[in-house]
Amino acid sequence: MPIPMDEKIARIDSLCAQARILPVITVRREAHILPLADALAAGGLRTLEITLRSAHGLTAIRTLRRERPQLCVGVGTVLDAQMLAEAEAAGAQFVVTPGCTAEILEAGLESPLPLLPGASSASDLMLGHRLGYRRFKLFPAEVCGGVAALRAFGAPFPGIRFCPTGGIRPDNLREYLAQPNVMCVGGSWMLDEPAMERGDWATIERLAAEALALLK
Repeated sequence: MPIPMDEKIARIDSLCAQARILPVITVRREAHILPLADALAAGGLRTLEITLRSAHGLTAIRTLRRERPQLCVGVGTVLDAQMLAEAEAAGAQFVVTPGCTAEILEAGLESPLPLLPGASSASDLMLGHRLGYRRFKLFPAEVCGGVAALRAFGAPFPGIRFCPTGGIRPDNLREYLAQPNVMCVGGSWMLDEPAMERGDWATIERLAAEALALLK
């Protein structure tokens, strides 16, 4: 029997309240999985979105669920029902999509995992709203209107809250989080590619801690 949508919404609200900043991670090397997660966690970021933009995405989810059960590990860049099923089998705890399609929204209703669909327009929100969705990822946030879009969506969609992702940076982070319909933000600025390539996990930890410090 499918899990009621209000229960899934409550789970999304809980994980977003705990996270506030959701690192959007594309794993380039399998060897990076554990040290990267450990560095982010040491910096205070313990809710992670592992995207399926690389061949290591599902491996990362399986590894982290087995080796780092104290972390909350979700999956991103889920494009269709097959990818959703694979992420569920890998042990993902929540699902994020870049956009809305009838296929993925309906698959999300049947899945036990809470799904945060991507939206960039009022039509996307209406499509999800009809099926009971009330929590969305605004993506790509800066491209589709940013803070101004969030303010505009507030009046016609008073029950909807967002995790804006795409173009979130230290200089605009607090403005996004100040919006009443924003529950958390997603970003990757703390995932410094050169630092990861040279195995400089202390820099990743520092950037994660600095990101959280911006919220104080």
